[in-house]
This record gives sequence, structure tokens and C-alpha cells, in this order.
Amino acid sequence: MARTKQATAAIAEAAAEGEVVLNGNGVASGNGNGNGIGDPGEHQDVVTGTVDFDGSSDSVEKIKTTYDANALSRLEGLEAVRHRPAMYIGDTGVNGLHHLFKEIIDNSIDEVLAGFCTAIKVTLSKDFTITVEDNGRGIPVDMNKQTGKPGVELVMTELHAGGKFGDGGYKTSGGLHGVGASCVNALSTWLETTVRRGGKVHRIRFERGRVSEPLKVVGKADPEVTGTTQRWLADDTIFTSALTTEGKLHYQPERLLARIRELSYLNREVAITFIDEMHGEEPVTYHHKDGIAEYVAHLNELKDPLHAKVIYFRAKRENAQIEIALQYNKGYQENIYSFANNINTHDGGTHLSGFKTALTRVVNNYARKNGFLKEKDTNFTGDDVREGLTAVISVRISNPQFEGQTKNKLGNPDIEGTVNSIVGEGLTQFLEENPAVARAIIDKAFTAAKAREAARKAADLVKRQNALDSGGLPGKLADCTERDPKKCELYLVEGDSAGGSAKQGRDRRTQAILPLFGKIICVEKARVDKALDNEAVKMLISAVGVGLALHSEDEDKDDATNRFDLGRLRYDKIIIMTDADVDGDHIRTLLLNFFYRYMRPLVEEGHVYIAQPPLYSVRIGKDEKRYARTEAERDQILKEIRRKDVHITRFKGLGEMNPEDLADTTMNPAYRTLAQVTVEEAAEADQMFTILLGDKVEPRRAFIERYAKEVKDIDAF
Repeated sequence: MARTKQATAAIAEAAAEGEVVLNGNGVASGNGNGNGIGDPGEHQDVVTGTVDFDGSSDSVEKIKTTYDANALSRLEGLEAVRHRPAMYIGDTGVNGLHHLFKEIIDNSIDEVLAGFCTAIKVTLSKDFTITVEDNGRGIPVDMNKQTGKPGVELVMTELHAGGKFGDGGYKTSGGLHGVGASCVNALSTWLETTVRRGGKVHRIRFERGRVSEPLKVVGKADPEVTGTTQRWLADDTIFTSALTTEGKLHYQPERLLARIRELSYLNREVAITFIDEMHGEEPVTYHHKDGIAEYVAHLNELKDPLHAKVIYFRAKRENAQIEIALQYNKGYQENIYSFANNINTHDGGTHLSGFKTALTRVVNNYARKNGFLKEKDTNFTGDDVREGLTAVISVRISNPQFEGQTKNKLGNPDIEGTVNSIVGEGLTQFLEENPAVARAIIDKAFTAAKAREAARKAADLVKRQNALDSGGLPGKLADCTERDPKKCELYLVEGDSAGGSAKQGRDRRTQAILPLFGKIICVEKARVDKALDNEAVKMLISAVGVGLALHSEDEDKDDATNRFDLGRLRYDKIIIMTDADVDGDHIRTLLLNFFYRYMRPLVEEGHVYIAQPPLYSVRIGKDEKRYARTEAERDQILKEIRRKDVHITRFKGLGEMNPEDLADTTMNPAYRTLAQVTVEEAAEADQMFTILLGDKVEPRRAFIERYAKEVKDIDAF
């Protein structure tokens, strides 16, 4: 679902900006937790001073306080976490709020990796607490000789403390720095830890990272029953950007479920139950005994598989356990998900590089050996052999080297060779034993190679046409005069009527308008060469300026103009502005699909937005006018004013709004509301686009029937 990010008034705009999340519950859902459309936000100009080289500039004022040793301070215990929380959990918005859950459940999963945990229960309660209970060994409660504290208190109150260093209690784990649980403790109003160990039930309570109730025995337990229960209430004074309009913590159950589902596929040994008491949902248990092979089957269930069975193999090498599962489908998208010790390495790393290298080598070798590739033929590229591929790579290693606390990329050099070797052996054997599947994979690679060459020629043609036409920009583009991309915005609007109003209502200095005619091609169903032949796609590529994010590490290094380069971005904000009707929603979904498939880094870096135009104009008397995006907002305005001289207008489309209305409500940074599009769960986003835009009708019908009653603000007439 969606969350809100409110832009501060300290920088050039004071827009209240929502957020659209691409995940399993909708492609473009957003909340409006920012300022109401009728309520002007603050606007503060950024003034640039002049700095004289003779040192006479007064733009920087010297600090007059004394700077000596007494001016230095040392933060004790977990104060550093509360002082700079974003350093530890990424941010203090909805992302950070849900990151607390990930840290705690990852600790339970570490018990699974150690061979002691078989069941985990997660509860989202009505009081906005989350409880994670496992049947692992239980956090130690005896005294630590080094600190004189009980083990559980040490783990929960000290950074870089735990059993994951050296020869501690874990051989493999996702936690490396010993800061996860203590960070959750520091950023919670209160946290309660219950440990079942040694035939006793122990409990300790913390408030904002400090012990409020020391460890004590609160009951007896079966000596064979062990485990840890963590229950916490996140601190709403820290997570101010993760609050709803009512001031409550904005938990999104689908985010919790996505991580739970992912972990259950990666750890076939454990059953994970989720209980959503907050929304009154029935408990659901995930236990996937076929592991990542079942995960790949799940990812491909809405697609047409090229071969019936998932290819799966695993092996152990010294301190590493490697699992690989893959299956081709008849689509054109590549979906590879890599994990290291259950951590989703979104940016890949050495394990992913080893897999890709081996896959390309094995397919080419098989094609050569069996006469599919002749002597004069060039080898398939990595892109050719990965078209339509869905794969999951999972490695468990004793000393993972991640980049930063967010662990988005694995850096262990030796793992690349290990994965390369295992994939090479396993895939070669599979292809030799399954010649029919091998032939289907090679035929698909041949088709992909032809399409790649056609796409290259089409891209070259687009570049040549742009070079001859208005400096490389599409003719319909009404560009802005500002040349600093960070200050520029590009509005994508439907047709001439809306485009005309937008052009008149814009700030010509910083806002560009690109009218789109008809519906952009559905890139979900089209090969890239067909997509590049579409006029709307050509205009978008030319206007945005970054190229296409289609190529991988084996692309033509000399063809720099064809590669995606965020540094060439011409507009910091790409804003989709469509009508609030069914056609407008369809066009918006097609545009989001294009950006996600062909310019995904643009979405991941937060450059794509959705405009939130109002549905109603409420004129009060002769001089006052207010706007509402929903019927509820309209009724609230009428309730507040309590006057009879009121005229209500319902806008049926952007083209019906005059330039003044459009500027005041949707384009002026001081008043507008924008929904920022982000990608939270790549696998969920991929499935959502497959449901909405794929070839299969039944999943789409089921989705519509399930969520029809939740649709809001749609003009279907």
C-alpha cells in the first residue's frame, strides 16, 4: 500500500508528498496524508548569496562559542541510535518502521540456521505492538562475565553485542554487527523480552532502550520448551514520518507478509504463522517444504512456463551452502532474486555474478556442442540467455561481507567462483539429461538475440531522428527554461486539451509538459523492439534523456549512448498527470509499467510521481474557492462553511479544468499533493504488473473481484 512523505518547507517547495508503492496490493495506490488541497503550504525561496574571493563575504557567520575538549560529547549506550536513527535503519518513515520487524524476525531465523528453531509466530496487535515468538534456544539469561549483565540485557542494550562474532553461538547468520535487536529497543517506546530457557520463564522490560524492569523469573516452563518472545511498541516521537492522519503508526500488513513469505521459502525447515489482530484477519501459516524451488514456481504461477518443472540443485563447499532454482517462462522479463543468509541482496553481488557467468557459459557451450550455434555464429549474450528467466539464488556462508548495515550487496570474492562452479556442474548435467528443455531454452535465446539486434537498430533510429528534430527533443514537448535538472519537472498529460491547460498553468521556468496521445504500448506484452517502435515510447525516451535500463554487464561498452545513465536525467521529477477515470487509471498503469520495466532505476531513486488532482471545486460566494479530492473532503468543507451561497463543480477530466484551477491544485508546489512511486518488494511488483497487464485473464478477474469494493476516487462514467 502507500505511505506519506511530507516535504519540509525548508527547501524551495513545501509540497505535501504522498507515496505510491509498487507491491502486491496495487500498482498505484496512495494516501493523502499531507496538507489538504485547499490548504496552502509554506513556500520558502532559496536565496543564493555572493561569495567574495577577498574573504569579505558575510554569508557564513562564525560560531562564537568556545571550541575545546569540553565541547566534545560522548553518547552513552543506545543514545547514538536515538540521536541518528537513520544511520542504523535507513529512515524514520514507514520503511524504517517495518525495518524494526525485519531485524527481530531475522534473529529468529538465525536460530533456524543454527538448527534449533522450527516455528515462529508473528502478531500485529490492535494496540500497534508487534510480537515475534520463536521456539529457538532462547537468548541467554545467565551473567556475562565481561560486563556483569545478564546475556539478554547485554544483547538488548549494547551495540555490537551478541553471539555472531568469532566462535559465538552461530555459524551462519544475517546479523553481523550486533546492532539489530538493540536498535529496535532504542527506537521503541517500550520493549518486552520473554525467554523460555532452563525450565523457567524470564522477562525483562525496557523503555526507550533503558531497563525499566530488571530481568526476573515470572513462571515455570517445560525444560524441553525453549524460545524467545519479543514484543515492542515503536516510538511515535521517532517515527514521525510513519504516522497516519490520526497520529497512529502506519503499519502495512502486506509488507510484513512479504518478508514472512520470503523467509518461509528460503528456510524450508520453519513454519511461520502471521496473526493480524489489528485488521481482524484470519491467521495464516507459511511452510514451504520445497524451499526456493517452490518460490520460483510461485513467482511464475501467473506466467506461462517454458518447461514444466523447476530446475533445482544445491551443494556444500567448505563454509558455504548454495541453492539455485530457475525456470524459464514465455515472457520477456528477467527476474533474478539473490539472497545471502536470508538477506535479500537487492543490488546482487558476487553470488549473482557467478550465477550469470556460469549460465551464459553453459548455454553457449551446450549450443556449440550440439550444433545449434555454428562456427560462424556469435555467442549468445547474457541478456539473450536470461530473457524470460525467473531464478532464486540463496547462499549461506559463515562470514558474509555486506556493503553497509542495509546489506544490499554481497562482496565475498570466493563466493563468485563457488557459485560459478556449482551452477556450471548442475546446469550442464540438467541440460544433458533433458534435451527437450535445453532445445526450448536455446530457441528462446535465438529469438531474444534477433529481438536484441532489432532493438539496437530501433534505438539507433530513434537517436538519429532526435538528432535531426529540435535538438533531440520531441516536437510536442513544451520544455522549461531552467537548465539545472534538479529544479526541473516533466508533466506527462493526456492529449491536447489537458496539455493545453497544463501549458498555460505551469511555471515555464521549471515545469515542462509532454502531452501523450492515446495509450502507450503495453511493454509487459511486447518485445523491446516492438516497444521502441511506439511513438509515445520514443517521445518518453527522448524527453527523459537517461536511455533504457535494459542492458547488463555484457552490453556493448562502446555504445555509451544506448546505456542507462541517471546522470543524463533532464528532470528531477517525472510527474504522471491523468484523469481520475478508468481510462486515466489505465494510462497511468501503462506508464508505470514502462518506467518499471525500461527505466527502473528512475523509480528506485524516487524520480517518478503521480499528480493528485481534485475531483471537486467548491466556490463560496464570489471570492473564495476550495478544492477536494474525495467526497469525504467535499462534505467536510461543506460542514465547515455552513453557507447557502455555495456552488460545487465536479471535474470530469483535466481538460475541463481551467489553467488557474490546474495550477492552484496540481502544479503549484506550494499547494499540490504528489504521490511518490517507490518499489518496496520487487517480486510483488513484478507479480502485480503480470496480473494487471499480462496475458492471463483469470488472475486479473480475481484481483478485480477481490478489491472492487476498495476502489476510491474513480469516475467510471
